[in-house]
Amino acid sequence: MSFALPGTLAEDKLLRRSQRESTFQSSNIQKMRLSEWDLSVSNTAPLPGPSLTSITYGMLAPQTPLNMVDFGKFALDPSEPIAPQDIYRYRQQHGVNLGSWFVLEGWIADEPFQCAKAPAQSDLDVAHGQRAKQILEHHWDAWIQEEDWKWIAARGINSVRIPIGYYHLCGIDPTVLHGTDFQPFHEVYSGAWKRITQAIQTAASYDIGVLIDLHAAPGKQNNDSHAGTSNKANFFNDPHNQNHTIHILRSLVNNLHQFTNSFDPPLLNIIGIELINEPCPPSDHALQTWYSSAISTLRSLDPSLPIYLGECWRTDAYADFISHLPTSSALTVLDHHLYLCFTSSDVSASAEDHARSLADHSATTPRMLASAAEKAGRAGGGIIIGEWSGALNPGSLRGVPGEQKSYVNAQLKLFERVCAGWFFWTYKKQHPGDTGWSFRDAVERNIFPSFVGIKPRTLTQEEYDAQKVARDSMKDKALAEHVGYWSKYPGKYDHSRFAEGYMIGWDDAFTFICSTASSSKTVNQIGFKGAWARKRTQDYGKNYWEFETGFIQAANAASAYYNQR
Repeated sequence: MSFALPGTLAEDKLLRRSQRESTFQSSNIQKMRLSEWDLSVSNTAPLPGPSLTSITYGMLAPQTPLNMVDFGKFALDPSEPIAPQDIYRYRQQHGVNLGSWFVLEGWIADEPFQCAKAPAQSDLDVAHGQRAKQILEHHWDAWIQEEDWKWIAARGINSVRIPIGYYHLCGIDPTVLHGTDFQPFHEVYSGAWKRITQAIQTAASYDIGVLIDLHAAPGKQNNDSHAGTSNKANFFNDPHNQNHTIHILRSLVNNLHQFTNSFDPPLLNIIGIELINEPCPPSDHALQTWYSSAISTLRSLDPSLPIYLGECWRTDAYADFISHLPTSSALTVLDHHLYLCFTSSDVSASAEDHARSLADHSATTPRMLASAAEKAGRAGGGIIIGEWSGALNPGSLRGVPGEQKSYVNAQLKLFERVCAGWFFWTYKKQHPGDTGWSFRDAVERNIFPSFVGIKPRTLTQEEYDAQKVARDSMKDKALAEHVGYWSKYPGKYDHSRFAEGYMIGWDDAFTFICSTASSSKTVNQIGFKGAWARKRTQDYGKNYWEFETGFIQAANAASAYYNQR
């Protein structure tokens, strides 16, 4: 089963998402900065470097102006050890959403809605119903259990995105409910926080990072029922809602900090906070103004905490936005949601068409993501796919054997090339069989790979010494190709910066690999390569792009070398 419309709730959800995506699609395509150089490169001779990532960062570089700001004060000494928390936060994220655990969606799990008040679509409807506390606490305890964490980790998944509502914090901070629709329901939701913190602790035992996503904000940031209520959105029309959400985020960050530091040693697996999920603002200015205020507030509390931003399907515009934010030592990450089953153009394209387009470096989506990754990386951030799925509209299915599996694999290959990570939506559904939306069903029915990433193995001292010899040999070869390519184009280069970046990129990649916990089923690989490269030098002059190109090529090459041994 590759696509399902599970009743009116899901139909409404999909329609609203479709409407929002259609609204932004035309503007987004028009605003994308298409590099003539990158387009010509993708249609000519092979280039040095193992993937589109090296093309994106290396070949776009001479035409793409750097954000010339002072990152030097945030640079790390390459001779110093890399902090374990940085490993968690900068590694490649292979993730899954734990959907409908705390923020409920009836098309995923309908049992919690058994006593909900009409229209029985949202958390507030459940709260208004009979036996709400009992129903919710049973669901929270049963939906994700130890067996689920074990199964997730065994698939190579190293990160989870946990959608929560602001009301799930009331057990640790009752003020989050003040002046909101959920104010009467403190007792109903007071037990949620201890389940959220238990999830973080359990995830840490499996070396799984946790991205906390504020899926439901006061007043609703979009019109979907998964934003907490069945009412219309009023977040952007009411300054109180916007200010109160910043208060809630402050509370979330402070309480996460207190919780993780209550352990000895502290838990390190909080990989970020997503400010609000899928905001639907009246304008970019409205959202970006609020984002700037929220980011400033949270950075003052924890300057190292990665912050994730929903980009309203206007990826290029929000990549520009984060490139102009004040400099920070922490990641600022764009979260793009990619679904190709809602719009009329999605339906008219076959599964094979979708897969072919995703594999085409010059097609709209790959170019959009590559451009955003470059801009965000150079600003010390990156881009991830916070939600995606294997779902295809029935109109896209042509009965070709393996068409859904090929579509899933095409997405994975694209995300691995140009993004710092991805989170499949969603982990499971109450009723099994949906291989489009249920990660667990997709894996068990061979639609999704049974394992992602690289399986770890112990390196002998001889093997570790051998990789240094390989590094030097591959650096010399890559440098010769780099010099040879750019000799065709007169300019002022400093190719020693490529060599410097290559050496540091390779060594850092092996540091990430060798940092893999003994409990982990998958190897740590650098994910936010552009941002990490920025942290490894203090020289951001006009030839920084050569350092960056060498760094990224080496990081890719080191992972490939380890995987092939």
